[in-house]
This record gives sequence, structure tokens and C-alpha cells, in this order.
Amino acid sequence: MAMKQLRKWLATGLISMSVFSAAHAETFIFTAIPDEDETKLVERFQGVADYLSEELDVDVRYIPVKSYAAAVSAFRNNQVQLAWFGGLSGVQARRLVDGSEAIAQGVEDKAFETYFIANTETGIEPSDSLESLEDKLRGKTFTFGSKGSTSGRLMPEFYIRDTFDEAPDSVFSRVGFSGNHTRTLRLVEAGTYEVGALNFQVWEKELADGNIDTSAVQVIWKTPTYPDYQWTIRGDVNETFGEGFKDRVTKALLELDDPALLESFPRSGFIPASNDDYEPIRKTAQNIGILD
Repeated sequence: MAMKQLRKWLATGLISMSVFSAAHAETFIFTAIPDEDETKLVERFQGVADYLSEELDVDVRYIPVKSYAAAVSAFRNNQVQLAWFGGLSGVQARRLVDGSEAIAQGVEDKAFETYFIANTETGIEPSDSLESLEDKLRGKTFTFGSKGSTSGRLMPEFYIRDTFDEAPDSVFSRVGFSGNHTRTLRLVEAGTYEVGALNFQVWEKELADGNIDTSAVQVIWKTPTYPDYQWTIRGDVNETFGEGFKDRVTKALLELDDPALLESFPRSGFIPASNDDYEPIRKTAQNIGILD
């Protein structure tokens, strides 16, 4: 039964508050990996919650989490039914919940990139080849983002190992994990770490907003493209919210066209996705020992 109709009946006295409350008990809850500052994430995803609530005619709530692992755990434990994951966290979550599916990705997520950045005091100049930077990179300090990040850890580690045939700890004098892409940028900009790796979208948005001191930090290398972020939904949502609910959520996400909301991601729109799209991520994570 449509929630709008229930509200109308409540207002006109055709049903009681107790009946309305029982029908209103199920709330559709989603989360997102904490890949940027929390304030930005709350603003973005509250907008998504409002949009989905209107489109789906159910109560929708966004809950923030403190780590990538916490987002995966919340999905596994059915504390959330939908999540905006990175490529790796999505693979991890779907392995833990039978029937879960990647249903939508950003237009830009089919061909995502990681930027390697360096503090300008290092003297490292941009190059089209990571191999050509070996002499400059060896012995420097380096920070990834979150340990569970596709663009901030998985793919940069893959390319470091593939290029130098060594683990990051052997290439760099000190390796850290900043926790998110924005923090990686700030740490390298400040010189706390000499080199780092982050999501290209975060760099480009911060640059466009005038939030980067380009005299202190610059991009030195860009990875080849790979699939990354996606919306993943649990396989049991139809049992809870009614037949066809998963398809309705998918349709709503694919039709999201609010310019301000899309810009906050930033994405130009959302397109269909499937679990198979992220098979390269699964294989890469398995090859470097992140997945069993």
C-alpha cells in the first residue's frame, strides 16, 4: 500500500495512528564509504535520502559510518540495505551477503583513475610512466588512503608491485594510511608525507573549488583506468519492502538527475552496473592478498 495513501487516510481519520505506525515501521537504510570529509558526505547523502524517499514512497535514512570496514559490516548485518561502495568494498560486501547486487554506477566509474601526487619540495616532475619515476620515488615517504579503498589503496598498490616487483614497504621509507582521499591530499600538500595516492575525482573537485595549493603539491602520475564506485543492494530487500522493490530502487538511482546532487558526488549521472563489472577488482585484490 502506498505511504502517500496511508498518510491521506490518517489525516482524514480513516485509519488510526497505531495502524499507520505499523505500516510505517520499515525504514529503508543506506550508508556510504567514508572516503571524504564527513560534513560533505552527510550533506550529499541526506539529499539522496530525501530523493529516494520521495521516489520510493517509503521512509529512507542515511547513516554515516567511520570506516570502510564498518560500511561492509553494516551491509553484512542488514543494518543497511543499500550502500555506496568503492570497487573493493563492494566486492567484499557482496561476498558476505548472498544475492546482493551492484545495480548502478556513476558514468565516470566505468573508467576511474588514481592520481599519484607529490609535494613539490621533492622535485619529482610529472611523468606518463611510473617506471621512469623509480629513482625519484625510492626512499620517499608515501601514504595510501583507507586500507579498504580501491582508488586509494588497492589499485595504487597493484601498480607499485607490478612496476617495481616489490611491496610498497620496500620501495618507500615509510608507508601510511590516511583514512580518506581528502586527508591524503592535505598530508602531501603539507609535506607530512612526500608522496600519496588518491581518487582522481577528489583531486579534480578540490582543484576546481580552489582548495589546492598547486605550488605545494602536484599530480605526478595517473593510473590506467579501472571500474570503481557503485550502489550495491542486498538480495533480500523484496522480502522486506515488497515485490519489485529492488527494481524500483534501481530505477530511481538511474533516473537521479538533480544537477546539484550529481555535482556533489561528483558524477554526471548513473548507469546500470552488475557484479560482473567488478570482476577485475576481485581478481586484483585476490592477486595481491587482500582477498582470500
